This record gives sequence, C-alpha cells and structure tokens, in this order.
Amino acid sequence: MLPKTIIKKVIEFDSPPRLGFDFLDGSVRDFKHVELKNPRKEEYLWQTPDYFAHLYPQYKDFQGHLHLDEYNNLWGRMWHDTTGGGEVLEGGLASWDDLDSYVVPNIDDEERFSNAWTSVEPYKDRFIFGPLPGCTFAIIRNIRKMENFLEDLILEEENVLKLQDMVLQKVLNMVEIYGSLGFVDGLFFCEDWGTQDRLLISPTLWRKIFKPAYTKLVNTAHKNNLKVVMHSCGYIYEILDDLVEIGVDVLQLDQPTLMGMETLAEKIAGKATLYSPVDIQRVLPTADKEIIEKSAEDMVRLFHKNGGLIVKDYGDYNTLHIEDKWADWGRKKFFEIGYFNK
Repeated sequence: MLPKTIIKKVIEFDSPPRLGFDFLDGSVRDFKHVELKNPRKEEYLWQTPDYFAHLYPQYKDFQGHLHLDEYNNLWGRMWHDTTGGGEVLEGGLASWDDLDSYVVPNIDDEERFSNAWTSVEPYKDRFIFGPLPGCTFAIIRNIRKMENFLEDLILEEENVLKLQDMVLQKVLNMVEIYGSLGFVDGLFFCEDWGTQDRLLISPTLWRKIFKPAYTKLVNTAHKNNLKVVMHSCGYIYEILDDLVEIGVDVLQLDQPTLMGMETLAEKIAGKATLYSPVDIQRVLPTADKEIIEKSAEDMVRLFHKNGGLIVKDYGDYNTLHIEDKWADWGRKKFFEIGYFNK
C-alpha cells in the first residue's frame, strides 16, 4: 500500500496496516512538502548589523545577525544561535495609523507554485503537504511584533480584525491554489498557541477573534479535498474541543505529555489524528530506554483507534541535546508494535 494511501487511512480512521511514520533517519518517511518559489532578495538573508544601519541605526551594535522578510519585519538572531530562527525586533506594521497603506505580500501569487510538481514528483507516492505561513496568528503577531499584538487584541480589536481579513484572504487563496494542483493531499501550518501551562490568550478571546478564521481555513481546505494539519507548541487544552469541532484533521504536537497523555487522548483520540514524536521535553531527555519505550507504547495504546496516530522525529534534536540513540529507542518500539493485520 502506498504511503499516501496509508496516511489517508490513518487520518480517516480507516484501519491502516500500520502507523504513519515520518522519521528522518532514512527508515520510513511518508510525507513530502511542496517547495514554493518564494522571492529571494539580499535583505532577506542574514546580514551583519551594518548592512541595515541606514534603516535601523538603533541596531548598529546588535550582537548577531539581522534580516528583513517580505512582510517587512526585521528579525534578529544572536551570534551564538544555532537554530536559524531568531525573533522579530521590529514589526512590518509599526503603527496602526499605517494600516490602510500596509500591503500584505503576494503569498498567493501563482508564480510561486510554478515548480510545485517538480519539487515533489520523485516522492509522488508519499502524502504531499502544501505549506502555509500560518493561519492568521503566526503571520500577524510578527507584523505587529508579539508583545504589541497581545495588547492589540484587547485595545485594537477593530484594526486586528481588519488586518486579519487582509491576511486570511491571501491564505485562503493559497488553499484554493493547492486544491487546484491536483496532487496535494493536505495543508501544514504552524501556530504556537501555548505556554507551559495555558494559552497565550484567554479561550474566550481566541474563540472571538481566531476561531472564525480557522473555520474558514478548514472549510476551504475540505472543499478542496485537502486535509488540515496544525502544529502548535505548548499547552492548548482549552481549545482542543474547538479545533476538533471545526474539523482540524491532524494535530502536530511535540510535547504530548504536557497536557497529560491520558487527558489529551480523552479530547482527540478517535476524532483527530495525533502527529508526534516521543515527547521532546519530558521523555526523550531522560535518556532512559525503559521510559522512552513505555511512552511510545502509551502513544499507540491511547491514540491508535483504527487510525489516528502518526509518529515522527523532531527536526532539531541537536539543539535540545537529545542523542539520536535515545530517539532510536522510540523508533524501534514504534516499528515493533506499529504494524497491524500481521
């Protein structure tokens, strides 16, 4: 059975012959992401602070690298940062007074999708993801800078909703394009909503501002026969029911024990698929083979309901100081117990 077919059966709880696998060690990988032709400009690459001194003199002594993105956000990364990510130092929309003149970049330009098939054709038997830059939160929090945006949600609701509509339309256009391509199976986007013990905002505010946008995204995706996969870090227990209700198909979580695996399973097992490694925060760092294998067994026991579980590697074990052999204990256990109908 093709990996593409297996993953669809996993997501649809249609008795797949095995778990979904997404391992980076070369063993089994059931997915491939479309590569887009996003614009490449010199200022979009990491530069030393002097490169931007004429635009941002306040960062001339910044101890690291800077770059702009196409939303006109200025990012900074410290010299010692090995993750490649960084943080937004200045949002592209510094003042709401400039909202009417702010232009959301053409993330829905069809030219960006022109090499989509070429990028996945060698992997056409896999489940093909179309990447999105977020739903709306991941994009707007950068445009306004995170700490400003959290205040905006209370003080500038009308402007927030106006900007969200501008961003969401571009995202929905991307969804429609992916649907029209004919070979994309699902959408993947990241929106980190949780701290260690709660949402970044109240569940009531999330439902008021963001749930309608999520609903439009999921409905548009399903209309185009696309599954919806959402990544989030942190504790998102308060909105799990909402995400299941609006039809998010797969939740990609890297810390499934953070909310308690039993508790998480009560919310989503049999309703949405968990897509996760063995917990990267509380389990793998123990370096204890027995604990790691037991956690893998618990994941299968709790979340596999004739489907509903995709297991994976985390993308950056090095930064977390997790040795590959620890991750491999989890992989081997998943291979041992993750094949069915033998």
